[in-house]
Amino acid sequence: MFKVLLVEDEEMIRKGLRYTFDWLAADCVIIDEACNGEEGLAKIKQLQPDIVIADVNMPLMDGITMIEKSLDEAICSYIIISGYDEFHLAKKAIHLGVSEYLLKPLEQDQLLAALDRAKNQIELKRKYELLKKQPHQIDETISASILENTNQTSKYVSQMIAYIQQHYAEKISIQDLVTQIGISSTYLNQKFKAETSYTFNDFLNRYRVQKAMEQLQAGTGKVYNIATEVGFKDYKYFISIFKKYANCTPSQFQDHFRK
Repeated sequence: MFKVLLVEDEEMIRKGLRYTFDWLAADCVIIDEACNGEEGLAKIKQLQPDIVIADVNMPLMDGITMIEKSLDEAICSYIIISGYDEFHLAKKAIHLGVSEYLLKPLEQDQLLAALDRAKNQIELKRKYELLKKQPHQIDETISASILENTNQTSKYVSQMIAYIQQHYAEKISIQDLVTQIGISSTYLNQKFKAETSYTFNDFLNRYRVQKAMEQLQAGTGKVYNIATEVGFKDYKYFISIFKKYANCTPSQFQDHFRK
């Protein structure tokens, strides 16, 4: 699974990207967000994401400068997004090795294709770094085995994500997987946290909120019915979790798409 950092100063665009795109289908997970280049640079250093999606025009530090300063801090693939068709920025981005330069508004298939290219690029970068550091210490067979498994999600984490996708509307917990897989909850949580940056419960809540957003965006159903349908039996808890992740109420989110 590939870890993605979103760096975008416009909150509605940033939250829209985070919650209305099917990241799991792209074998990706959003590990965090940043609202300007300075914050983005700090989080690149701290979190070491695989892919960074960044706006060009941001306060405090623009996206191009952020990428320039981060090149020695982490091995990442970069996707630049912009509201302007500015050739000189695209040219500079390409010079920095940015895998894609996309114009807003982003289409789902456009972003999916860009992520595929970014994933290929980061795997090549990591292979190069590995071979550069250990050119004579591992034979070709072992090297190939290690490189082929770079960024693959472990079987336990894959099972946990699949379980959430299939049963998110039900009352579930990590204990269900302890029984199913036969591994302790402590170990499963550690593996899940290491590979996705989230606890099982946090990931479950975020996935439920994403599913709620899909229904709210489509304009189908009442908010309290949607809460139940995505697995929140306590309506007040649903509102608080939704506000925590989306920074607005479900009704405000729904109203935005009715305009």
